[in-house]
Amino acid sequence: MAEVLRAAAPIGGTQIELGLNAAIVSVRDQQPQTLVVPPGAVDSGNWDALPFGPFAPLAHRTLEIGLRAWAKRQTGLDLGYVEQLYTFGDRGRHAEPGDTASHILSVGYLALTQGAGEELLGSHWSPWYAYFPWEDWRRGKPEILNREIEPRLLEWAERAPSPDEPARPLRRAERLTVGFGIGGGFDEEKVLERYELLYEAGLVTEAARDGRSAARHWSKLPELGRPMAFDHRRILATAMGRLRGKLKYRPVVFELLPPEFTLLDLQKTVEAISGTLLHKQNFRRLVEQGRLVEPTGNVSTETGGRPAKLYRFRREVVLERPAPGLRVKAGRS
Repeated sequence: MAEVLRAAAPIGGTQIELGLNAAIVSVRDQQPQTLVVPPGAVDSGNWDALPFGPFAPLAHRTLEIGLRAWAKRQTGLDLGYVEQLYTFGDRGRHAEPGDTASHILSVGYLALTQGAGEELLGSHWSPWYAYFPWEDWRRGKPEILNREIEPRLLEWAERAPSPDEPARPLRRAERLTVGFGIGGGFDEEKVLERYELLYEAGLVTEAARDGRSAARHWSKLPELGRPMAFDHRRILATAMGRLRGKLKYRPVVFELLPPEFTLLDLQKTVEAISGTLLHKQNFRRLVEQGRLVEPTGNVSTETGGRPAKLYRFRREVVLERPAPGLRVKAGRS
């Protein structure tokens, strides 16, 4: 393996290692999926993991080149659309308690693909709502919120903060209103904020695995979605929130669709990502007013009913206005 970028820390001699992580997203059968690598492909134990690897400056001229190289090596995919998300560097959120090995700074990326017919080298697609079941509102408010999450979060909000808890501008109860909409509205973009609240309250497996004291307050942790290796569920939450927000001001949804599609295909893809149902006529009016698509002259006979017109992304729209997107609003409560 090529030399990994490391820097000596000023205290304690611990080295810094730079890692690259990819949340690769596709939509299949009206379900958003993320690509995970098999146990043993990386040092992730038996946990699901996003494709990742260290940045090797002698082999990778840029971080993105390094990311694409690791994704190709671990999944066989040549990534198309890629954007950098955030740098994750909290100590203890990827390592075992008491670990003294190199400290990893993880640079997270969002990648979008149609992902059809590829060889995945043992990797596989996994539904992202398996990791965040409270985020899918297409059948109404998820029962896991009423049954498991909200009662425990409200109990946690009443507890006195620990002496080492950092001061915050909002009280716990206020943060629950902002993140989970308890006593207010549910904002679909705040995926990371919700996961962070669950982690801070010690309600997710990763918090117990990382040795967080809040997890010891619960006699038994509820099963709140499938845990992931290291800090990968946090990175995936960031990718979900970014993609949900970006739908509204960039035409990224077309990266997930074939060259020709029906308006229903487009609507179902937006609903899958946003986790909410949309009014059919209002959505079509929004698409028409935005001039995001144009008819191809072809029709689809796979609808099970009348043939449906096929459309394609009208690329000129990105030159006509600065923020061409689908400004859908879930309106959940």
